[in-house]
Amino acid sequence: MTDTQAAPTAVPAASAATGVAVVTGVSALAPGGIGTADFWDALLEARSGLGAVTRFAADGFPVRVVGEVAGPETVPGVDPRLAVQTDRWSQLAMVATDEALHDAALDPAALPPYDLGVITASSSGGNAFGQREIEALWSKGPRYVGPYQSIAWFYAATTGQLSIRHGMKGPCGVLVAEQAGGLDAIGQARRTVLRGDARVVLTGGTEAPLSPYALTCQLASGLLSPGADPQRAYLPFDEAATGHVPGEGGALLLVEDAGQAAARGAPRPYGEIAGYAATFDPPPGVRPGGGPTALRRAVEGALADAGATPGEVDVVFADAAGSPDLDRAESACLAEVFGPRGVPVTAPKSLYGRLYAGGAPLDVVTALLALRHQVIPPTSPYVTRAAAHPIDLVGRARPARLRTALVVARGYGGFNGAMVLRSTPPTDSHRIPKGRVR
Repeated sequence: MTDTQAAPTAVPAASAATGVAVVTGVSALAPGGIGTADFWDALLEARSGLGAVTRFAADGFPVRVVGEVAGPETVPGVDPRLAVQTDRWSQLAMVATDEALHDAALDPAALPPYDLGVITASSSGGNAFGQREIEALWSKGPRYVGPYQSIAWFYAATTGQLSIRHGMKGPCGVLVAEQAGGLDAIGQARRTVLRGDARVVLTGGTEAPLSPYALTCQLASGLLSPGADPQRAYLPFDEAATGHVPGEGGALLLVEDAGQAAARGAPRPYGEIAGYAATFDPPPGVRPGGGPTALRRAVEGALADAGATPGEVDVVFADAAGSPDLDRAESACLAEVFGPRGVPVTAPKSLYGRLYAGGAPLDVVTALLALRHQVIPPTSPYVTRAAAHPIDLVGRARPARLRTALVVARGYGGFNGAMVLRSTPPTDSHRIPKGRVR
């Protein structure tokens, strides 16, 4: 236990429950910002983390710009004994988990192991690890394939590693729905806490989709930007939009019942997970009954789940696909729900790329930081909103009175997710430990 953590108070599982799920610890790993404080500073200063591929020769790929987390292939801070067993994607999650636990002043060993759960999201698994082992198979033979190939590539590998490492034996799982999967994981974590199936759930997602094999798979979607200029390659809601830039990173966070968090002496929560909904797109060209789109139903479902009206939403963190058709569909949805230019909309991911399963959890953390600091982080300054998009796109950091935020996420193949977050006021029972991001 660190010097910023207080000894936990033993509280019976049902004694302090309030039925409100809150986020008590956050983390952030992204191109241009490692750790929550650095990430937030980079966003407010609109520092881009996009650049050329550096980890392998990418001359034969039509993708010229990506978002890499700085540092060697093995993530610093990961035990070398675990590094040989895991893909970079899992290693990023390990580092993020350490930050989230410290931020929440939570020592997992102080709680019964079956009170702790792990629910993450993944869209590509351990692709770099898998490629390396398959190359060994066809170039040298089966004797050169390591034993960890059987588990390190699998989507659930990160959940398993975190569960084992921190003794979290409660409800565990993984959601696979590309970018929307990050919201699905957090939504399931919220459900798990509110049903009393776990006291604390570690949730979110990370991604490391920048190996040759992973990029090859992504090219099949036709949605990656071919742009060579890091400042102009990813331009959501811009007339010059040509696709998105893939990136690595993400966020893990701690979800608890508000009453139980206060009873154990947790710091002030970042906010409440107030509402969540998910939908799936119909086949192309089909709009059953002429009703609202699946994306709009997800947004309205999340608002209904939160008991909120559109007028209560102070900011929207957009999915921001960077594809002209997908951008038009999203901006039309937001205009239908909130009115043309009816709510500030921002897309900070334009500064560091789409992180797939790690992107939505990082948007959730960003939204919570915005609620905490009362400022909307900007979209890339190189984005110019096209007239076809009737939204109030935030182009520079904007101070604002923020209480409620909406996060929108879509995944390739038709997945849609939306999540409503509310700020939580400070109380006397919430101490502020030294070094916590405020």
